[in-house]
Order: sequence, then C-alpha cells, then structure tokens
Amino acid sequence: MNPEYSRERLAAFLSAVLQRNVKIVRILPNDSTRISDETSLLITDIIVELEDGSLANVEVQKIGYAFPGERCACYSSDMLLRQYKRVRSASGDEFAYNQIRNVYLIVLYEKSPKEFKKFPKEYFHYSRQIFDTGLQLNLLQEYIMIPLDIFRLNMDNKSIETPLEAWLTFFSDDRPEKIIELITKYPDFKAMYETLYQMCQNVEKVMGMFSEELRILDRNTVKYMVEEQQQEIDALHAKLEQRDTMIEQQNTQIKQRDAQIKQQNAQIEQLNNIILTLNQRLEVIEQKFKSLQIECPSQIKDKPF
Repeated sequence: MNPEYSRERLAAFLSAVLQRNVKIVRILPNDSTRISDETSLLITDIIVELEDGSLANVEVQKIGYAFPGERCACYSSDMLLRQYKRVRSASGDEFAYNQIRNVYLIVLYEKSPKEFKKFPKEYFHYSRQIFDTGLQLNLLQEYIMIPLDIFRLNMDNKSIETPLEAWLTFFSDDRPEKIIELITKYPDFKAMYETLYQMCQNVEKVMGMFSEELRILDRNTVKYMVEEQQQEIDALHAKLEQRDTMIEQQNTQIKQRDAQIKQQNAQIEQLNNIILTLNQRLEVIEQKFKSLQIECPSQIKDKPF
C-alpha cells in the first residue's frame, strides 16, 4: 500500500471506500510526534492529497485504541489545521476559506474497539457533521471506520460481490479458498499477493520492520488500555465474589425454608394423626348408636338424645 511505490493500489482502495474515482496527487508527511507516540498499535498510517485537493488519512490499527471517537476527532482536526496553515501560507493575501478541501479519516481495525461490538452486522461506519435543521454547510471533516474482524464474520458463507468487499477480504482473510475466490473475481490482487510472498521470503527485512514497529511504544494509551483491562478483570472478580455471596445467602435461606417445611410437615402429620384418632372414635360412637337403635327402637324414638 506504500504510495511511493504503488500509488495506484492505494488510489483503487480509496476509490472503493469513497465510492468515486480517486487519483492521488502526492504523499504528505505524517505528524512525527503522533507517529512516535502510536507506532506500537499502528500497522499503516498514510496521508495523501487527492486530485480535488482533499486529504485522506488511511490508518490500519492492529488493536483499536481506547476513546476511538475522541481520538479520530483530534487527528481529523489536526489534519484540517495543517492543511489550513499550508494553504494560507501559499495563498498569502489571496487566501479564502473555500480553498480548504475535505479531509477524510479512514481507519481500519484488525481488532475493533468494544464500541463496534454493539453493531455485529455493520462493518462500514460513515460520519460527517450535519445540522438538524437541514442547513447545508460543508464542515469538511468526514470519517469512515471499518472493523475488519466484524467484516470477516459477516463474510462467512458469503461470496465477494463488490470492490470494497474485495479490498477488505484482502486485508482481513488469509483462508486459501477466499484468496482463490478473490483473485478469480479480481485478478489485480494476484500481483499484490505476489508482493506479499516476496516480502515474506526476505525474513530479515520483515523482522526488521517489526523491530522498528516495536521500538517506539505508545506508552500512555497502551498503559491506559492495560489498566482498563485490569479494572474490567477486577470488576469481574468483584461480581463473581458478590454472586458467590448471594448464592451462599440463598443456600442458607433455602436450608431455613427446608427446615420450616419439615417442621410444618411434622405438625401436619401430627394433626392428621389426631384427625384419624377422632374419626376412629366417631366410628365407634356411630356403631354404638346404631346398636342402641336396634335394641330399643321405641324408647329411642320417644326420648330424643
């Protein structure tokens, strides 16, 4: 994807994402401070100027950073401000705000942040600023977020049908059957797989790339993300302990209820025995009464009990 050597590949990808024909005019330098801060989790970070003057920043993140919305807003604003300073400096007194063009921040996540997991069927998120009244103003900043892990799940048992799906498959899926399907439907990708193969043959060069990637760490963000995960683990342990306590309390209540039921059953059995005894006595009385009726019917008739 390096636009210095294969500009047409990045242009083809941007055309698929932006859904219009894109031509790259030049590559712009990255913010060195940003790169030194974030290299640990970034796979790719490329800024290019397009034919219409707009800027596109393409990022591929190995693991999605925390606070993805706030982070994207900051870097989009930074890109817009850098363009403003450059255009204003070049235009001098002739500067007008309509010389500023759109900036596109396109982020692909190999492992997407938790916010994206709430939308398991969506792998292409587009955003731009609009007014709720319908007022039409070009506020210049547009965002596209693509969680590749969610894309791959959605492509299970589904064929590749669009150029965008082809590119995202190339980025996210290394299953042989998918690679065959991809290069059969879109032969241009065959050359890219050959490039990857040649890169992998040079193990020393690839390892050097990874060593350089690992040399500079995004300490603050990575530390925060580790601490956040630890907090989640601690919270989970607390919930488990709370659940164990509740289960123990419930077991105690169940035992108490079982004891009460056992006591009530004993009382019921005792009452049943009393009732049985009374029924037996009643039967004896009824038998005696019947025998008296048989022996002295006239007396019984004249003298009521």
